[in-house]
Amino acid sequence: MIGDAHPLGAERLVRELDWNLLRTFVVLSRSHSVSDAAERLSLKQPTVSSALKRLEDRLGKKLINRKPGHFELTEAGELLLKEAVEIQGAILRLGTLMREVADEVRGHVEIAMASHVVCPLLDETLCRFHEMHPAATLSINISASKDALDAVMARRASLAVCLVRNRNAKLEYSRLFREFFGFFCGPTHPLFGRSGLTKADLAGQSAVSFVTDRLEDALRPVTLMRADVDLLDRVVGTSANLEEVRRMIIAGLGVGPLPVHVVGRDLKDGLLWRLPPYENLPAIDVHVVWNPSVKMNRAEAALLKMLLDHIERTPIAERTYL
Repeated sequence: MIGDAHPLGAERLVRELDWNLLRTFVVLSRSHSVSDAAERLSLKQPTVSSALKRLEDRLGKKLINRKPGHFELTEAGELLLKEAVEIQGAILRLGTLMREVADEVRGHVEIAMASHVVCPLLDETLCRFHEMHPAATLSINISASKDALDAVMARRASLAVCLVRNRNAKLEYSRLFREFFGFFCGPTHPLFGRSGLTKADLAGQSAVSFVTDRLEDALRPVTLMRADVDLLDRVVGTSANLEEVRRMIIAGLGVGPLPVHVVGRDLKDGLLWRLPPYENLPAIDVHVVWNPSVKMNRAEAALLKMLLDHIERTPIAERTYL
């Protein structure tokens, strides 16, 4: 509580809360100070400070702890931020939804996708979707799987195609395909071109990998495989982007994991060399993820249904790539 302030009742809060205060708060939560937020919002510092105070007074809770060298959300602030981001996403979608009152399927589909997803079923679905609904538009934004899931949760993306470690009860999931990871090295690496290698030959070699190659993250099986061959614990290069992990492997920074089915061309071109183990490779599932609480536009709903129907018709054996 702040002074004598009392939180508004739920119905009164809906009537009296200024939504612009929430927008200001979202910017504040991503800033280092009130001055930083004011600069981002093109407002004066007193204006932003006043907005924060009004919001705290209306809610009856302190939202940000502020003192010299210290600027962070309180527990109440963290809770409000999660809700405010979802509200902001819903408001941003209103314009798109209002433009769609037409017989022809229109609208924009925003897909948040992990890097270098190679899946013929997905490609076939996108092709069919465009043929059936040429007035609809599509964008694909590449990001780390965690960021893709955050975008779906915050309603900034229509759906995600990514890795999943821990499921959020507020989201829905459907396994799109399964892929297997192996180890590879580049032309300048001492193991390149050598046949008859065993796991023991990898012991002590430097490694590069993905940022999600951790025991508590989506690539846990790859982490365990890396430990099994006794690569150096210190990973010398990481990225959330498959192409950049591939770049570091080819450049000779170290041994690194890649999905086996996406590197066939690189193996033929002499850019990569396959390393042990060759059997019992870690299987990684890639999912389609969406937010069932979101009111989808017609294009989003059509693409998601088309994709889920295609998945349902296709046995997992045909969606497993090795």
